[in-house]
Amino acid sequence: MPLAAIFVDLGDYGESEGARQKIARWFWCGVLGELYGGGYESRFARDLPEVVAWVRGDAIEPSTIQESSFQPNRLLTLRTRNSAAYKGLYALLMRDGGRDFRTGEPIEAQTFFDDKVDIHHIFPEKWCKAADIAPGIYNSIINKTALAARTNRQIGGRAPSVYLPAIEKAAGVSAAQMDEVLRSHCIEPNALRADRFWDFFAARAEALLTRIEAATGKIIAREPELFRAGVVAEAYDEAVDEWEDEEPLEEVAS
Repeated sequence: MPLAAIFVDLGDYGESEGARQKIARWFWCGVLGELYGGGYESRFARDLPEVVAWVRGDAIEPSTIQESSFQPNRLLTLRTRNSAAYKGLYALLMRDGGRDFRTGEPIEAQTFFDDKVDIHHIFPEKWCKAADIAPGIYNSIINKTALAARTNRQIGGRAPSVYLPAIEKAAGVSAAQMDEVLRSHCIEPNALRADRFWDFFAARAEALLTRIEAATGKIIAREPELFRAGVVAEAYDEAVDEWEDEEPLEEVAS
C-alpha cells in the first residue's frame, strides 16, 4: 500500500531511474528490516511524505531506511514464510536472476506459477537427519532456495553429490553450466558438490548477507565463525514438531 501511494504521489517523477533506485532501497530496507511486520499504520503515515520528499531531492533519508537493520543471526531463525524477510530475501534472489536447477530458466513471475516454484531444502532433510544436523540449522533459510516442484522431486532425499550429476544428465548440461546456476542462488558449488555442509552453510550465509547489503545500502556487522558447526549447532536446535509444516517432504528418488 505505501509503495502504491508513493508512486501515485510522485506521478511521472517516479519513473526516472534515480527515483526508482531510491524507492527500491526504501522498499528493501522496510522488507528485510521487517519494519512492516505489525502496527505499520504509523510507519505508513511517515513513509509516504518522507519517501516522496527524499525522491524529490530532500537530503534526509526516510526514517525506515535510517531505522532498518539486519543482524546476521537472523538468518538462523528465518524458517517460515510468516516473516516478511523470509519472503523478501527469496524475492530478492529471484529478482537478481536466480535460475531453476533443472531448466536453467530465470525464476520470474510466469515460471513461478507454471513450474510450481516453492522454497525447498538444498541439503535434503533426509540427508541432514542422517548427518546429525540439527533441525534448527537445516530448516533455516540458509539451507533453502526457490525450486520448481519437478526439480525438488528429482533431488529427493539424496546428497548433493548424487543429485547434481543426475540433474545435469537429465537436463543435458555440463557441470560448469550447473555451477553458474548454483551461483545464481548464492550457492558455492564446490562445497555443495563435496557434501561439505558446514562449508556450504557458512559461504551461503555470507553471500546472502552481501546480497542484503547491496539491496539496502547498509553495512551488516559480521560475527566471526557464527555459521560454523560448533557455534550454532546447539543454540538453534529445536524440536521438529515446532516447525510450520508448509513444504512437502522430499520424495526419495528411485
